[in-house]
Amino acid sequence: MCGQDGSLDPEITTMEKIPILRMGPFLLVTIQVDLYDRLALNLENDLVSTIHKTGAKGILIDISALSIVDSFMGRILSNIASMSRLMDAGTVVVGMQPAVAITLVELGLTLHGVYTALNIEKGMELLQQQFTLPVSGQEDDIPQDE
Repeated sequence: MCGQDGSLDPEITTMEKIPILRMGPFLLVTIQVDLYDRLALNLENDLVSTIHKTGAKGILIDISALSIVDSFMGRILSNIASMSRLMDAGTVVVGMQPAVAITLVELGLTLHGVYTALNIEKGMELLQQQFTLPVSGQEDDIPQDE
């Protein structure tokens, strides 16, 4: 909607959401904008709802586009990991810039329950290793009664 001066009212014009993509048993989230309060809370709620609906076993969060992460963003990542863990899913954060890692350490944020990997490929490998059941046919090590 337009304001009296003809400008667009940002609160009314868009309901911004960060896309959540499903890749097999995992969810992929790419954060390419700074998360303000409402967007971050929407992301948390959307992720928990999507885990519940899909039965996803893990979330991969790509933050490679972020050059700065503050304590708020660190807390959001930690909250997402805690919520997903309660929903029986793991969380891997990928693409962390060196300055971001330094900032998180300097702020004293440890991101409990968050696994990290350098890129999406390594993050997907980590999710597959940590958060999926063995593939059918890999039970050959179980002794059979004869």
